[in-house]
Amino acid sequence: MKKALLTALALCMIFVFTACGNSGSGDVKEDGVMDVCIASEPDSIDPALSTSLDGGTMNLHTFEGLVKWAPDKGGKAKLVPGMAEKWDVSDDKLEWTFHLRKDLKWSDGSPLTAKDFVYSWNRLVNPDTGADYEYMLDMVAGYDSEDKKLEIEAVDDQTFKVKLAKLTPYFEEICAFPATAPVKQEIIEDSEIKDWTSKPDTYVSNGPFKMTERKRNSKIVMEPNENYYDAKKVETKKLVFRLMDDTNAMYAAYKSGELDFINQVPPDETKALLKDKTLKVNPQIGTYFVCFNTQKAPFDNPKVREAFSLVIDRNFIVDDVTGKGETPATGFVPSGINDAKGVDGDDFRKVGGDLYKIEKDDYEANCKKAKKLMEEAGYPDGKGFPSVDYLYNTEGTHKAIAEALQNMWQDKLGVTVNLQNQEWNVFLNDRKEGNYSIARHGWVADYNDPMTFIDMFMTGGGNNDAQYENPAYDALVKAAKAEQDTSKRMQLMHDAEKILISDDNVVAPLYFYTSPYMMHDGLKGLYYTPLGYFFFGNMTGM
Repeated sequence: MKKALLTALALCMIFVFTACGNSGSGDVKEDGVMDVCIASEPDSIDPALSTSLDGGTMNLHTFEGLVKWAPDKGGKAKLVPGMAEKWDVSDDKLEWTFHLRKDLKWSDGSPLTAKDFVYSWNRLVNPDTGADYEYMLDMVAGYDSEDKKLEIEAVDDQTFKVKLAKLTPYFEEICAFPATAPVKQEIIEDSEIKDWTSKPDTYVSNGPFKMTERKRNSKIVMEPNENYYDAKKVETKKLVFRLMDDTNAMYAAYKSGELDFINQVPPDETKALLKDKTLKVNPQIGTYFVCFNTQKAPFDNPKVREAFSLVIDRNFIVDDVTGKGETPATGFVPSGINDAKGVDGDDFRKVGGDLYKIEKDDYEANCKKAKKLMEEAGYPDGKGFPSVDYLYNTEGTHKAIAEALQNMWQDKLGVTVNLQNQEWNVFLNDRKEGNYSIARHGWVADYNDPMTFIDMFMTGGGNNDAQYENPAYDALVKAAKAEQDTSKRMQLMHDAEKILISDDNVVAPLYFYTSPYMMHDGLKGLYYTPLGYFFFGNMTGM
């Protein structure tokens, strides 16, 4: 998922994450309130339209799918039944029958039934919805039909049946993904409601919390949903997502006690905070990378893209710029994703190996090769190369990385790269629409399978911000989606990754994420998943 998206280790199928404060609006910190800050104004809090990690985290507090993440031992999370209390799977694993809990309700007290899942899943894949994540249900039969009519059925109010077109080992995780949560049809289709997510009285949800206040670019307030089936187990009395993008302001608010949790700190404070162990670091399955607009000159030339990637000193970035235990990226798919042997077997990155050299003594050779590639592309020593912009969203670490990249590209390639920062929402839109030459990007796994990274660059895909098109790549991804032999399936994805990175250099991976955070002593109940989600519903000690 984008981060968003933000910000790696071998991990199991089951995993885990935490909270923040004052936006400078003059609000006073209340007793018993969990003030959390995980980002600025989210791109959307409509489960079907949100593409960022922060928006998804908020959605998982107000909405719940058939399956959910629940606390496990050691502050980690595990998949458990959500709206569905149980499910049956056919012998060929292609037909799933979910049995919903009795008397489910929306936050407004109205009944929630299997028909709501039928509506919501069809809405997600409907082109008119414009959901970037519409492909999240591409394993469901009917997705490839002309009208994208999914083969799903409300057998009765409590029975939701799904027919899959292909074996999908991560389908349970899809059923816990925010985009597959139900939304209320009457609210969505009410012509009198212009933006149903903007006000508490129209933001009808079904999760452990309901939204009670929303102030754009300031805060989103949530309180326990009394109509939630498990309402008695919700510990947090009030949850406030403060919306901020200035890490200095976040850190100041945290130190003053206005914020209970932050997941970003000023870059110049990082080493000291790590040393005294007030800044904690968890594993996260994600990759921070540079994204090239492959349809826009000069980055429509793969030689230029490769040259820009080769002169990035990834070791310098993780050692001297970020410094939170990140690992220099040796491919696009990060460590922590299972390969053919499953949970107890090899890691996809380990099996795939290094797709380019990153050792410190390789750097000068990489730079020499990059200069030759630029010459072959018609830009000897950078001559004739147009001035280009590097786009990034406002936040301290992104700025520091941008400045480091700017220096490397200008020093090693002789080109001029200007830095352009934008507010989060504007940045996401411009990157999605291709209004950029080079841009920062990040992707955190939506589920534990390499496909969550591999299929995002298929031609026309909603999250294909690189505007990349390659029929050979598409064919490999489609073959992997259809392949039922696990070993063959994994090999197809390894082959696809090699085209993406080794051949076409569509993106330049920088490092594999970790997840730093700070939380005040005495607070308990936090759990997380390295898929990137923070869960605050069980917090005590505020």
